[in-house]
Amino acid sequence: MYQIRGLKINIFFKSIKTPSVPAAGLGLTHLLGLHAVSLILMVAIMQINAEFRSFGTEPDTATKSTGMKNKNALIEELTAIREAILRGENDFREVIDQVHPNYRYSATNFIRYLKLRTFDLRKIQVRLSTLGLSSISHSERHVLANVENILHFLHLSQGKTFQGRYGLGEHPVNFIESQKVLKKNTRRLFKSNNNPRNTSVMVTLSAGAVVYDHVKSLLLAGMNIARINCSHDDEEVWKQMVSNVNLATEETGLDCTIYFDLAGPKLRTGDVAPRTKKGKDIEGFIRLRQGDLLHIYRKPIVGKNAVKGKDKPEPRPAKISCSIPEILDKIKPGKTIWFDDGKIAGTILDVQQEYAVVEITKANPKGSKLKAEKGINLPDTHLDLPCLTEEDIIHLDFVVQHADIVGFSFVRHPADVRQLQEELKKRNRDDLGIVLKIENKEAFNNLPALILQGMESPSLGVMTARGDLSVELGAERLSEVQEQILWLCEAALIPNIWATQVLETLAKKGIAARAEVTDAAMSARSECVMLNKGDYILEAVKTLIDILDRMEQHQYKKQGTLRLLKVAEKFFKHHPVHKVNPGGQEFKNHD
Repeated sequence: MYQIRGLKINIFFKSIKTPSVPAAGLGLTHLLGLHAVSLILMVAIMQINAEFRSFGTEPDTATKSTGMKNKNALIEELTAIREAILRGENDFREVIDQVHPNYRYSATNFIRYLKLRTFDLRKIQVRLSTLGLSSISHSERHVLANVENILHFLHLSQGKTFQGRYGLGEHPVNFIESQKVLKKNTRRLFKSNNNPRNTSVMVTLSAGAVVYDHVKSLLLAGMNIARINCSHDDEEVWKQMVSNVNLATEETGLDCTIYFDLAGPKLRTGDVAPRTKKGKDIEGFIRLRQGDLLHIYRKPIVGKNAVKGKDKPEPRPAKISCSIPEILDKIKPGKTIWFDDGKIAGTILDVQQEYAVVEITKANPKGSKLKAEKGINLPDTHLDLPCLTEEDIIHLDFVVQHADIVGFSFVRHPADVRQLQEELKKRNRDDLGIVLKIENKEAFNNLPALILQGMESPSLGVMTARGDLSVELGAERLSEVQEQILWLCEAALIPNIWATQVLETLAKKGIAARAEVTDAAMSARSECVMLNKGDYILEAVKTLIDILDRMEQHQYKKQGTLRLLKVAEKFFKHHPVHKVNPGGQEFKNHD
């Protein structure tokens, strides 16, 4: 059973500002309520429970009275929650009316869910579970229907009736229909009409994707979405990648969506001097250990390892540059700095005119390798960088000609989303799907408002970019944040992309770590999983698909599907049980 603690989203209701875009017409098709069968079954279960109680000792008057008071109190609490949900919906009606018609119901349900999660529901959930009414923990997609159905049952158990917005089992979008809406929104974004799985597989294309056979192999292995990262390579390379994907889809008859990730203001390490091995130059790195000093230069330099001087016992510190030199005007001594998705940590000791001095506080005891173009994070420094850079705007001219989806990196505020929407509209591609990449603390804190602004576009998704997000929030905090993002996306009925380091060891070294397999299994609750590049990417794609196929037999989102368990079937087949009846005679169970 899931505990439902109140999410910290009250700030959303206090801070969201109504967008200025005119309201669009209602376009969501009326969906029939098909939940009545499950409701009838729940009533039958309550009646059966009552029959079983009749075989035991009849509760005394005091016990009955206590039970009645508890139910009355529960009804009062749930009624107050329902009223708060309806008030929240009414308060944000103007916001709901301004989203694209594709998301009119989604936005309505999303507001309801946000209001629901301003309550701490843990004790209520336990009390409902004792009555067999525990489905409030799975109400993301159909909040009002769920709450009102529970109130219907509680009133029925007292021989009363409840008058909700809809009758019992008559909500237009319920458990089953809301699932259809989520899948419809997912297919619209991912162009995944022919995908046999609920979860698509996205693969980041490496430089090897300029070779046609490599792309074709990925497609045949099961890639559904090809990701092109604008942080690397150039338009000539991207064009060849797109051409290969299109040719492979034409030749194989398999669908593949093209996703472009805008680079955003990605703070990265500069160039590093190459190493020489067997007479050839290969990729270089700076080796850093705990306690080492590292100088980060403003001007572009070639990064080098620490050098021990002939006349000085102390070595000259290692040095490197960064992609955004303006950060040296923002950082302060005492602040934390991270490199390469949190693999290396340091503390700013000093900021001079030409460089900043960093002391390494976390690294591999044998020395961590810092290479060129690795990410830099400053989680406790406010950088105030534009999310859509000048380079991104230039690249958009190319992207809109070739992309099905555009990924928005380092988005923080609804105004950032609005800017991207306006740039797409200028290029007559406001139909392009948008994926909001949640990779910093501000983005997570503003996620409800970001989603509502994103819903003004016809196709929307959210990526949980766990690398930068883990550095910003801490690994422990990420464990619950990635779950909350899943819940919020489900409540908004938009697809979630589970990204960063999925089967990374397998993709890079050819052998999967056991913890990675568990992570990949968890990813089956999302609508898409992203794999990064590596020498063994084909094996990673095949393994991921095998895991997804297995998990989809057992789970959809948070809910178990309760497929027949072969281990249970085999137990009863091979271990017949001998029982003793009340009269003492032994008999054999042949079931």
